[in-house]
Amino acid sequence: MLYLEETMMSEVKFTEATRVQMPALVHLTRLGYTYFGKISEESAGTVYDENTNILLEVFKQQFEKLNPEHVGEYEQVLHDIIQELDNDDLGRSFYKRLTAISPIKLIDFETPENNVFHCTGEFTCRRDGDEFRPDITLFVNGLPLVFIEVKKPNNKGGMIAESTRMNDIRFPNKKFRRFINITQLMIFSNNKEYDTLGGIVPVDGAFYCTASKNKAFFNCFREENWGGESVAPFIKDFPYKSINAETEKRILSDFNCQVIHTAPEYQTNLQINTPTNRIITSMCSIDRLLFLLKYGIAYVKEEKEVDGIIESRDEKHIMRYQQMFAALTVREKIKNGITSGVIWHTQGSGKTALSYYLNYVLTDCLAEQNKVAKFYFIVDRLDLMEQATQEFEARGLEVKTANTRAELMSQFRNNQSLEGKSGNHEITVVNIQRFAEDKEKVNLPAYATNLQRIFIVDEAHRGYNPKGSFLANLFEADKNSIKIALTGTPLLKEERASWKVFGDYYHTYYYDKSIQDGYTLKIIREDIETSYREKLSEIYQKLETLVEKKDIKKSQIIEHDTYVKELLRYIITDLKNFRLRYNDNTLGGMVICETSEQARKLYQFFSEIQNELNSKDNIKSDFKIGLILHDSDDKETRKQIVKDFKKNMTIDILIVFNMLLTGFDAPRLKRLYFGRKLKDHNLLQAITRVNRPYKDNHYGYVVDFADIKKNFDETNQEYLQELNRFNMPEEIGMNVETGTLTQVLENPDEIILQMKQVRQVLFEYTTDNVELFSSEISTIEDKEILLSLKKALVNARDCCNMVRTFGDDELKKAFAKLEMPKIPQMISEVQHCIDSINQKEALYSSDSTAQMVFEAMQDIEFNFSKISEEELKLASGGVELKEKKNKVIRFFMDNIDQDDPEYITLYEAFRERFKEHGFVPNDMAEFDECSKALDEILEKLMILQRKNTALLKKYNGDTKFARVHKRIKEENERRKLEHKKPLVDEYDDTVLSFLTSIKTEIDQKVYDRNDILRKDAYFEQTVMQQIQEGFRKLNFTSEREDRKFIQERIAKQYLMQYNATYPAA
Repeated sequence: MLYLEETMMSEVKFTEATRVQMPALVHLTRLGYTYFGKISEESAGTVYDENTNILLEVFKQQFEKLNPEHVGEYEQVLHDIIQELDNDDLGRSFYKRLTAISPIKLIDFETPENNVFHCTGEFTCRRDGDEFRPDITLFVNGLPLVFIEVKKPNNKGGMIAESTRMNDIRFPNKKFRRFINITQLMIFSNNKEYDTLGGIVPVDGAFYCTASKNKAFFNCFREENWGGESVAPFIKDFPYKSINAETEKRILSDFNCQVIHTAPEYQTNLQINTPTNRIITSMCSIDRLLFLLKYGIAYVKEEKEVDGIIESRDEKHIMRYQQMFAALTVREKIKNGITSGVIWHTQGSGKTALSYYLNYVLTDCLAEQNKVAKFYFIVDRLDLMEQATQEFEARGLEVKTANTRAELMSQFRNNQSLEGKSGNHEITVVNIQRFAEDKEKVNLPAYATNLQRIFIVDEAHRGYNPKGSFLANLFEADKNSIKIALTGTPLLKEERASWKVFGDYYHTYYYDKSIQDGYTLKIIREDIETSYREKLSEIYQKLETLVEKKDIKKSQIIEHDTYVKELLRYIITDLKNFRLRYNDNTLGGMVICETSEQARKLYQFFSEIQNELNSKDNIKSDFKIGLILHDSDDKETRKQIVKDFKKNMTIDILIVFNMLLTGFDAPRLKRLYFGRKLKDHNLLQAITRVNRPYKDNHYGYVVDFADIKKNFDETNQEYLQELNRFNMPEEIGMNVETGTLTQVLENPDEIILQMKQVRQVLFEYTTDNVELFSSEISTIEDKEILLSLKKALVNARDCCNMVRTFGDDELKKAFAKLEMPKIPQMISEVQHCIDSINQKEALYSSDSTAQMVFEAMQDIEFNFSKISEEELKLASGGVELKEKKNKVIRFFMDNIDQDDPEYITLYEAFRERFKEHGFVPNDMAEFDECSKALDEILEKLMILQRKNTALLKKYNGDTKFARVHKRIKEENERRKLEHKKPLVDEYDDTVLSFLTSIKTEIDQKVYDRNDILRKDAYFEQTVMQQIQEGFRKLNFTSEREDRKFIQERIAKQYLMQYNATYPAA
């Protein structure tokens, strides 16, 4: 009974509140927040407004402080806010009020110290009987603008459960509307490092979002860390305040958990770099939070297909972290006089949205310099102008357009910043396609004294000619303009030379991060099915026998009716099967043709071939197609075809030649039939048409008829070189019997032996701090290791229960030295990890299992098979290798034991491998080889570090004795092979006890007289005396050889430490 009560108490303490919530509240006080205390429901109407959870007195004081001329209007403003928060607008009207600077100011964004910031825990949001209780609520001037939901690591369901709860339960509930509308930022964390299954599913980590009517995307947040440091500079160097002891005591008392103050788990979670504390610092530190509140929210009018009907509705977006860092960097650069640069953010990462945010950020930045900003967004195609115009208007910007030189020059003659009457921020979208090569000199009217033009050039490598073009002349004519170039693909050496007018990179965001973050998908290349390729070969051969080869052009073959019809049979069958595989009839396809005539032929014969296939197959298709050629229809018809594909979903397949290969953004496009060879930017731009997230798809697919692999590899290699230059058994259930009780019930010695064996298995883990134990096992991906660990823990639990129940006093006394009091929590943590892996396996296998079953059926019924399938890995830059290399070197440098044979082996392999090959690969094969080699070394170093860290903790951080322990263990392994008696004992626990007793005595003698370390022989004699005493206490016999082995190694460690501390003069 006593054991049961202790276990229950221990489990109550070890919850998400003690592990994450309370440490996070204390951490917030380090950032400058005042802990408000727990808020009881009885204080509704006095302390807080129950309609909105606004802190009444705080809000009133701050309102009067910031608005001295409107003191009497406090109650009316509060009443208006309550009414606004009832609007079905995701808080748009309230947000407009929140960010206004006149006539009423709710937040002083210019002077942060004029605001007050509070935090509290478990503050209930209740209305008409429905309620939810965020774990942490943050207030700015009494307004509850942020809430944080925390879960303990390895919580059941991961963050998927939290995402489902928000999107399916809280957001749709009208009773929660006021609370959702007033909250601008929502953070969710289970205090683990990111695991997002390639970016699609939020499994583990710290995520953020804002309110949504459809489905809020859980965004990752990765702090800037270009040097690859173990702790990002912003987190490491932040000016944290000291923890106030009384405040900390109040927080713990409010949760009735004063006793955890010194618990190692609690202290571990107070560290600044835990995933939860890290995202809180990154997003909720005062300056960052004010920036996000003022600039990081956008209301976007979106068109969505619902049950076949297009509905228009407002959505609420929040800045992605790379957009925030880009905006902060550009603002800082411009303040420092750097007025031109390149932003390289991969396709699909939101460059148009970034331009919207920059409009607001730079307007205010320039206003501080008494300048008025006028923005121009430059594209090189009409469809991109229309797309950009739609996206800017959807976000609420007033958009002007210029499609000719005359229209643009007319704009320049107007020196006003705002030309419209709406008062909204404005931007002019310019299509330079028709006059890009216009070399006529540009004469601009004299600047208004405070007007500042800002040119944002989208993918300008397509339209900028340094030898003389409109843009070149424009920039020459307006040397004071700010020039920001956007690109989604890296710039090659020659292009960067031509782009020297734009300067260096402002900010970069690579493909690998975009995929990890879920903003873009991985791309799978599929080779065409074997029998089909053979049929094409036959067609080629038959056609080529009709005339002499010298008289026939390739176009005559690929445009021939026979060829085109066979191509259509494959495409129609393939897309039908693709939709069946994913059970989704909204998935669309695009065919990139080799010639415009081939495109026309595909369109001409499509219905005929579809009817032919339907006549032979039980499963019919009814695909509608659209042809997009520059001369196939008028502009308005082409626009309608694109809209029918992107939004109305009444067209299933687009057939193109040159158009829509770049800039075309349709998330439902998941099957790209590549019939044409492309290179460089065009190739990357084309294949990334299918990488936009859509529903639960994990991949975009390229069906390769043109054998693009060689060109892709060559392009990747060129980009890589440029980037290098730039960056220089069965699971044991919780209640399953293990047989331990029946096996050892009658033999106390075997119980002790069993427990020793369990402790030996657990020796490499921290067993006295469950938080650290949880962190250590959370990195284990091998389920078999976790199952073995769980089995050992279950055995240990059974031993403990048995001794407590049946053991006599002598057995209990002997067992007390071996007992581990936190076994139940450790079992629970291991089980959570096993559950998490099971969940990931289920998620990973859902697509592949369905595909395997489907293809198996196809093999039986239709004899259908693919040649191959591979991921097209886009070059993510030398940064990836540089980060890995720096990480490996850091692990080598941080290793506490450079005499470890395993360390020496890894170090020599590392030096040998990269001494010969270096760190700058010349091609993708070398890149992959280099990356793989680093991964293998890094994995082994991480395992070695984990073992060292666990051992170090057992010696309270004393590296000297941790090293000696390892030398003894290595010697015992050698002796075991030779069938010799072990040194001290075969069990690590006994070695630990032996060395710890010696350490205590030697440390005391060194502390009393550290001058004994100046006399090597005398000190060695002192060590030998303590070794003999240690063996005596353990009642062990020992050979002089054994004592000498230990003496030499202990003495060496102390003398090394002494000499390092007091170097000879």
